[in-house]
Amino acid sequence: MPEGDTVFRQAAVLHAALAGKVLTSSDFRVPSYATVDLSGRTVERVIARGKHLLMQFGDLTVQSHLKMEGTWHVYPRDEQGGRPRWRRPAHTARCVLRTQDQEAVGFSLGELSVLSPAEEAERLAHLGPDLLGPDWDAAEATRRLLSAPQRSIGVALLDQRNLAGVGNVFRSEICFLAGILPTRPVAEVANLARVIELSEKLLTVNRLRIRRCTTANPTSGPPYWVYGRGGKPCMRCGTRVRKSELGEAELRKAAVADRVIYFCPSCQS
Repeated sequence: MPEGDTVFRQAAVLHAALAGKVLTSSDFRVPSYATVDLSGRTVERVIARGKHLLMQFGDLTVQSHLKMEGTWHVYPRDEQGGRPRWRRPAHTARCVLRTQDQEAVGFSLGELSVLSPAEEAERLAHLGPDLLGPDWDAAEATRRLLSAPQRSIGVALLDQRNLAGVGNVFRSEICFLAGILPTRPVAEVANLARVIELSEKLLTVNRLRIRRCTTANPTSGPPYWVYGRGGKPCMRCGTRVRKSELGEAELRKAAVADRVIYFCPSCQS
């Protein structure tokens, strides 16, 4: 499931492959941008902003959001310019950008837009401080979380207007490591600073890992304490991990879609 760490890593790979290079062709396989041609334009940089991936060309930006299943792949092109063999079905490709020696393909993208700088700023204006951004501001994230004190911490962490980058996996793991139930209101979280610290730490240590992991060993064993472990023994106390759902009304009000949560009823309160 792509979250801020995944988008950061994919942006880094795309930047290394494309930055400073001229596109020889572009192919947008969505009706709104089917006629857009970016050939001859130079890729200035590729960056992540929360869960948004931004490929910037100066006077415009290709913005994408991976949602649940999206991904970007980079393939080297041979000297004859032949098409490389893709690792995903061609019918799932939504954007293909080519340089002389590289081919970047966005598969199953949840969002894809070509934006002016003003449109880009407007599209991202709602986002809170970026956990992996150079302008990360823990104090501002705290202020935003506390602006809705009766909202559950599980919903608040997923609301990208509070802090950008946390998804459903990290939400469950942050709450477990902080020892709080995802359903606890923000106002009742005794150590909110610890929650924010864990959010930043977990995304940072995973931003360049191939295998995301929140437990002690990133190379083997279960990668998560509670996420995806409903009905299994807690690795800390042995109590069975529970899988539940947050209230639909609260999710709708916060513009958050992921309702499934995992927690240990003994380790979290």
